[in-house]
Amino acid sequence: MEHAQEHEACLEQTQKYYVERPIYNQELLQGQLRRRERTSQTLRQKIAHSCRCSSKKAKSHLYSFLPILKWLPRYPVKEYLLGDIISGISTGVMQLPQGLAYSLLAAVPPVFGLYSSFYPVFLYTFFGTSKHISIGTFAVISMMVGGVAVRQVPDEVMSAGYNSTNVTESLEYYDARDTKRMQVAVTLAFLSGIIQLCLGLLRFGFVAIYLTEPLVRGFTTAAAVHVFTSQLKYLLGVKTNRYSGPLSVVYSIAAVLSKITTTNIAALIVGLTCIVLLLIGKEINLRFKEKLPVPIPMEILVVIIGTGVSAGMNLSESYGVDVVGNIPQGLRAPAVPEIQLIPALFVDAIAIAIVGFSIGVSMAKIFALKHGYTTDGNQELIALGICNSVGSFFQSFPVTCSMSRSLVQESTGGKTQIAGALSSVMVLLVIVAIGYLFEPLPQTVLAAIVMVNLKGMFKQFGDVAHFWRTSKVELAIWVVAFVASLFLGLDYGLLTAVAFAMITVIYRTQSPQYRILGAIPDTDIYCDVEEYEEVKEYPGIKIFQANASLYFANSESYTSALKKKTGVDPRVILAARRKAQKRHAREIKAANALRKKATNDVEASVKHEIANEELPVNGKFASADASVQDVSPDEHEHFVEPKTNIHSLILDFTPVNFVDSVGAKALKSIIKEYKEVGVCVFIASCSGPVMNELTRLNFFDNTVTRELLFHSIHDAVLACQVR
Repeated sequence: MEHAQEHEACLEQTQKYYVERPIYNQELLQGQLRRRERTSQTLRQKIAHSCRCSSKKAKSHLYSFLPILKWLPRYPVKEYLLGDIISGISTGVMQLPQGLAYSLLAAVPPVFGLYSSFYPVFLYTFFGTSKHISIGTFAVISMMVGGVAVRQVPDEVMSAGYNSTNVTESLEYYDARDTKRMQVAVTLAFLSGIIQLCLGLLRFGFVAIYLTEPLVRGFTTAAAVHVFTSQLKYLLGVKTNRYSGPLSVVYSIAAVLSKITTTNIAALIVGLTCIVLLLIGKEINLRFKEKLPVPIPMEILVVIIGTGVSAGMNLSESYGVDVVGNIPQGLRAPAVPEIQLIPALFVDAIAIAIVGFSIGVSMAKIFALKHGYTTDGNQELIALGICNSVGSFFQSFPVTCSMSRSLVQESTGGKTQIAGALSSVMVLLVIVAIGYLFEPLPQTVLAAIVMVNLKGMFKQFGDVAHFWRTSKVELAIWVVAFVASLFLGLDYGLLTAVAFAMITVIYRTQSPQYRILGAIPDTDIYCDVEEYEEVKEYPGIKIFQANASLYFANSESYTSALKKKTGVDPRVILAARRKAQKRHAREIKAANALRKKATNDVEASVKHEIANEELPVNGKFASADASVQDVSPDEHEHFVEPKTNIHSLILDFTPVNFVDSVGAKALKSIIKEYKEVGVCVFIASCSGPVMNELTRLNFFDNTVTRELLFHSIHDAVLACQVR
């Protein structure tokens, strides 16, 4: 009872509005409104305006291109510096082992992972707009780079020229192979950076929207499987070739299984121990995140412990465990990438550029939303382009944002890009001063670091259950992205996934939902009649809505659904009318023939009676058959002409964003066909841009005027009722 009273009180307090105005169609509405005067500029004027320079405009462009000039002078040292220092150190101790580990994925010597963890990270401080993402090596991008490097410089081709078992020649083989693969990786960085830079300067940051979240998550999950299988040989200490291209993951697993009997037990024990330690460290960091001032840097601890154990027990010589090997001290002189490789790498560079940008900008948006600031997608493209292209001159391979390091940088108190700069300085100290100390580091330790960092990506398998509940179409995108990337390779898989995602968009616009609307009594609110019991249709009026635009791909289905939903098909009615007219004509013809025959019979009877000298009674022949009377066509017509039970049809254009020439022709055909059967078609809630498109397409003429277009559904309904 109390609940009912509260409900009634709530209804009484509900605000109401009363509006009294004319019924507006577009002709009447446009006649009462005055358009703002707009002075259109010629192309020459537009170019001149865009090229015009002022001190304010130059300053704005400079701040946009170099965001550091805007935020660094306002940097609150007392509030931010301590947090940035702690965050920079925490991120740096992750940056170092991950740089070494991900170089294995990129199929280049470990020192190039350190270069890639320094130059791009430092450059991003000047050009990036995100305060929290950590630029540097990332598993997915490194895996894509490694796939291209192995394809261009396969082990089989290189080993053909080195058949000797001599140790010196074996070392020369590895040096030559690594040098060529490094050239491929560096050229990829240069080319992908140039592509990102050009897209950013041309304001093409929107290209990332074509990589939807289900697509990216399915793609990165498949990449995680690729990465995991590629690290098995390092974990087990077996010697196998590296594969790239379609079915590479299958070939890699088969190669490892074929050499499983040659497993290096010492390498396996070290690797498994590191995996256990890393998992325990991650679990402790997760459970005690609130209590720990900074996360336990388990990765750098594992690297230090692994290096110490390897050096102390001489694992390389005594047990045959593969180690990192030579790490040159100091920085290399800048060198120009191999330009002649560009034609062979162009398509791969496009994929790497777009995937790298998509991952980076998505993480940047997440942190910006969380901390209440904005990022510029186009400037992020420019920043990544500069990081990759400039870094390539210093032997770095393609980089992007690392999810795990970004989370650490944000959670340890990082406030600005200063944290990233400090992490790069830590890597620089290792390169310049103490890099040689990590030469005994077993490769199985780096494999363990890579595998454990895939834990978050493997959790994305849970997306299958999530998308199954929420959206079957997004589930299909995820599955196609995963399966295609897993078996076709990351490059062809990405292309396949993007193509499939676009097909789903076309499918959804081709197969929209169609509804018949009715009014909630005593309101101007219109809802689906099949969904709500209270919603009622007005007699003789049908309101049709499709939740998609009207264009070449769905114009035919729109027309078919309209006829099906309204129950009125003008072609069927016209065909029935023509059939009725033909039957009517046949009946008239038969009636006339019958009348003619009756007349002939009467004349014959008259002649016979005259011959018998019989006279008519009162001037008429009493014996004439009743059927000889004149037959009127109306008296023989027994077929009722087919008619519709509606007189007005309203098309709700609220969801329509655009109409093309095919859609306009279909719309005009609908108006014409329904007019022939006595049904007037009106269009309601047509937006201004759609109106302009219809005008440009010459939709309006003497038969189809703007009087058929109404500002709202209710305006159209009221107009139909007074017709």
